[in-house]
Amino acid sequence: MRGRSLPGEQPAEFARAVSALRDARLRPEVRLTEVPAPQRIAPYAVALTADIVSTASGEEELASGRFVLLHDPSAPGPWEGEWRAVTFARAELEPELASDPMLGAVGWSWLVDALDARRLGYVAEAGTVTRVVSESFAGLADREPTVEMEVRASWTPRGEIGAHLMAWSDLLCMIAGLPPLPEGVVALPGQRR
Repeated sequence: MRGRSLPGEQPAEFARAVSALRDARLRPEVRLTEVPAPQRIAPYAVALTADIVSTASGEEELASGRFVLLHDPSAPGPWEGEWRAVTFARAELEPELASDPMLGAVGWSWLVDALDARRLGYVAEAGTVTRVVSESFAGLADREPTVEMEVRASWTPRGEIGAHLMAWSDLLCMIAGLPPLPEGVVALPGQRR
């Protein structure tokens, strides 16, 4: 992984954070890929996308998302620190969930639960949960309605950066419908591209 940076050398703490992202042990269903980091948001950034695929049914995509780690040594006020995790997670859900008034609150609680389950510190969290309902008509009327959930969130991570990536991948697995790993079971590394 390479982080985008200003001309010159990357700070050692950013290089350590990128290394921690590389070393994160994710479930085998998580396919992680480095992508170009956003420009002009922070002096240093690294971006990853992930697809959650079903190992039982081959390569069916169950969820997808993006994890961006930003680093700005000037510690912008709204961040409450030098780091910012900016994330997106998306999955298709059962159509009957479209009218559930608690769907947004549940989606947000899954993120908080994923961070808290790993005993991670974080501040200045913010985000949205969106449901997208698609119904087909006329020549496409035979298609079943679909419901997608999107969780967009950002927070200022405290502590081990790689563990924040792992918590985000836990969120992806939750919205994909994968059961949690049993207590004490450690995931073997997922496929990296």
